[in-house]
Amino acid sequence: MVKLMATYTVRPAKETPGGYRCLSDCDQVKPVNHIPIICFYPPVNMSLESATEILRHSLSEALVIFYPLAGRLHWIGGGRLVLECNALGALLIAVESDAKIDDFGDFRPTQEIQALTPSVDYNKPIHELPLLLVQVTKFRCGGISLGLGTSRIMTDGLSAFPFIQEWAKIARGEQPNSPPFLDRSILLAPEHLTAPVFDHPEYSTQPLLIGKQDNIEERKRESATLALKLSKDQVEKLKDKANKDRSACNNKRPYTRYEAVAGHIWRTACKARQHESQQPTTLSIIVDARNRMEPPLPPRYFGNATFRVTAESTSGELLSKPLGYASGKARQAIEKAKHEYLQSSLVYVKCQEDVTQLRNFHTVGCTEGAFYGNPNLDITSWARLPINGADFGWGQEIYMGPGAIGYDGKVFVFPSRGQDGSFLVVLRLQVRHIDAFQKFFYEDICLQKPLLINPSL
Repeated sequence: MVKLMATYTVRPAKETPGGYRCLSDCDQVKPVNHIPIICFYPPVNMSLESATEILRHSLSEALVIFYPLAGRLHWIGGGRLVLECNALGALLIAVESDAKIDDFGDFRPTQEIQALTPSVDYNKPIHELPLLLVQVTKFRCGGISLGLGTSRIMTDGLSAFPFIQEWAKIARGEQPNSPPFLDRSILLAPEHLTAPVFDHPEYSTQPLLIGKQDNIEERKRESATLALKLSKDQVEKLKDKANKDRSACNNKRPYTRYEAVAGHIWRTACKARQHESQQPTTLSIIVDARNRMEPPLPPRYFGNATFRVTAESTSGELLSKPLGYASGKARQAIEKAKHEYLQSSLVYVKCQEDVTQLRNFHTVGCTEGAFYGNPNLDITSWARLPINGADFGWGQEIYMGPGAIGYDGKVFVFPSRGQDGSFLVVLRLQVRHIDAFQKFFYEDICLQKPLLINPSL
């Protein structure tokens, strides 16, 4: 049982720049909802009222620096948006719960976890929706959770997490770092390019199951979340397996831990889903463009700078060939993301009369927008994100991760707490595939030969 104790609108502590600001072409294709992030803190001798006041006053100061988050979005036609910096503020709510932190187990993003992040009524006009929402919850055991929702149009992970860290610094009475770089025009499509110079399969309709005319049935299937830990030894074993076959895949540079794990997840999903051998499948990979652009983006760029690239194969190829083949496909996709390709991607977006069809909506069961579920996957790495260090004055968090996963086939990979070299893989799959996925995920780490696809399929 939860009880709402207080609701606040938190505005910047000082006057901030106003007016309308353009969004980048990278921002324009992001979902129009919020990134749910959850942090858990151990029992602390602090009342909910005290914790709320710390958050309230420090957030007001943080919004002076990150003032775009206090603004609102407006539609301008063609599925595109513009930012109005109007200092209307963020939403902060305080909640008491009779649950204990132990009740949430491995913290995988269940409905119970999602209830600890702020809910948003997306039936309201978009200009009425805060770009930042915060929920602080005090548990019966004395622990605290902090749930955040940051607009996906406004931030990616490499913007959201540094904002949280800066806000936490202010809450602890420390001086924030140098201000963020707020000019999003540097990721507008170049004016001299009038058409993309590359094909962009990441914006195309993803493969359908053989024999299906659409993905409506797959979108509607019941799905659930799963959290799986890979120890340092297991990660290294996967990396070694992938690299044994590197020469056959014409790759001279060793595969990274992430490339090996991504390839393993892709193969495991194909096997658990019992695809036909000829089934086309894609692995969509989110890459950070900050250091891939020429010149690189400013170090504290605040906005979206992530792009989706796509690896393509068939389930039969992935499962009949060694792990290095799948990892090689992932690498080929990632290596496409060079300056010229990323610029072409921005131009592709600019050339669309309406960008709505390029978005996915991160909502379970949603029938609109792009879909990356069965027979495909969509993977995001948080391995390099600063996902630790959200100490607001009551100690370090014991967990920080996604507060929800919006659709079948969405995967997050991030380092486990403690920086011991282990990974946590959190994903959403159709319920009918979860048991098989978990079984094969661990069994196949020990195999030294290609997986066998069902010959009867």
